[in-house]
Amino acid sequence: MLYNIKVKTIDGEETTLEKYKGKVLLIVNTASKCGFTPQLEGLEALYKTFGPEDFVILGFPCNQFHEEDPGTNEEIKNFCQLNYGVTFPLFEKVEVRGENAHELFVELTKRAPFEGWDFSDPVQEKFYGINSDLYPEFTEDPSIKWNFTKFLIDREGNVVKRFDSWIEPEKIAPSIRELI
Repeated sequence: MLYNIKVKTIDGEETTLEKYKGKVLLIVNTASKCGFTPQLEGLEALYKTFGPEDFVILGFPCNQFHEEDPGTNEEIKNFCQLNYGVTFPLFEKVEVRGENAHELFVELTKRAPFEGWDFSDPVQEKFYGINSDLYPEFTEDPSIKWNFTKFLIDREGNVVKRFDSWIEPEKIAPSIRELI
């Protein structure tokens, strides 16, 4: 169960996701120096819109993709707050795929694996090429492909849907609304 998984807040406090039980969650691997980083603004807008209805975004910084989040947890927290006004909970930097992947992302990926590339979409075609060049071992597997992969979790802790990096936060709003 997702709620029993141990995590650390961005300030280093060990906890579990138990305190979010009964809420709709959007779990995201974030990065401060990524082409998708402006999605932090859209994520914060979702959080402000739906937060009063028991919706929470949980951000997990990740430096696995072309080293796009090299800072310390404190630097990442300050960057997110100062540049994008982030108020949703942030957690310590984690790995989201491979042998050192955090247990949470292993479970999320197992429940909502990557569904494949759509080569008619130029963004996906570009990221297929990047993955093929930099991370060929992960190109065709169910893993997370880049920063800002988003997992929507219902109030019972079920992974309802995975939104890959190129899906902008505002396009997720209807799916959130259905669960609230």
